[in-house]
Amino acid sequence: MALYPQSRAAIEGYYDAPPADLAEIEQARSQARAEAAAGPREDVDSVLDLDAGGVPCRLYRPEGADGVIVHLHGGGFVFHDIDVHDAAARRLANRSGMAVVSVDYRRPPEHRFPAAPDDVDVALAWLAREAPRLGLEGPWFAHGDSAGGNLALVAALRNPGRFAGLVLIYPFLDPQAGFASYEEAADGFSPAEAGWYWQQYARTPEDLVDPDLAPLLSDRLGALPPTLLVTSEHDPLRDEGEELARRLAELGVTVVATRYLGQIHGFWRHGDDFDAAEPLTRQVAGFVRQYVGAPGS
Repeated sequence: MALYPQSRAAIEGYYDAPPADLAEIEQARSQARAEAAAGPREDVDSVLDLDAGGVPCRLYRPEGADGVIVHLHGGGFVFHDIDVHDAAARRLANRSGMAVVSVDYRRPPEHRFPAAPDDVDVALAWLAREAPRLGLEGPWFAHGDSAGGNLALVAALRNPGRFAGLVLIYPFLDPQAGFASYEEAADGFSPAEAGWYWQQYARTPEDLVDPDLAPLLSDRLGALPPTLLVTSEHDPLRDEGEELARRLAELGVTVVATRYLGQIHGFWRHGDDFDAAEPLTRQVAGFVRQYVGAPGS
């Protein structure tokens, strides 16, 4: 199917040359924060910044929250943070009726693998200890988009039994870029850009075959909780996400896989720019709510 008009508009100004140095990376990070700060955001009953064992986090708790979603932001491991994802996290909390904890893990190139998944583990351990004080009740879920989908998947693999469910939105999984969608569906996200992110993230060539970095290589996929896996039709990461869904189904994991037609990588976070973003957020809310046993908000 052809790109939807909103997707075509989003990629008109796309430029895939990666930053040349750390100064340009910092400039891009600052620009993303400024753009996010200028956008609208919903009120949530309670928003609290936390130091989770040395890992900054932000807790969004709607009134009557009865579950916990640990959100891991995308951005190619290199970009974005909890401020850039603030509006999306607020929508997720309000639609799901659950507390959302957004984790501000360390990013490369300053902090390469395994700093990010290690930070997630530290935050999870701290949050589990402090859950009664923070009022974090009910089942826990892991949620991530793009690189955050990688980290959410790795968190579930590293912490078996911790999560009642897992949500992966166009996850970034394959450092080898070995699927056909890198040639057929690279609209607004080039294979060169994807490769640059992996180069920043990995500390050594050996890291690129470590299941904690490349979780498609994991031999523990069959132990995952029920999983919602979302892909975009016009996204080089499409096929690796759908391959993961296929493997989970073959392994007996409860998996729901949805491809959003006409959409490009990154659409979920931009609720004002893509009509599909709100329905996806509500799909996520419906998926996690079924493991709590109460209707979503």
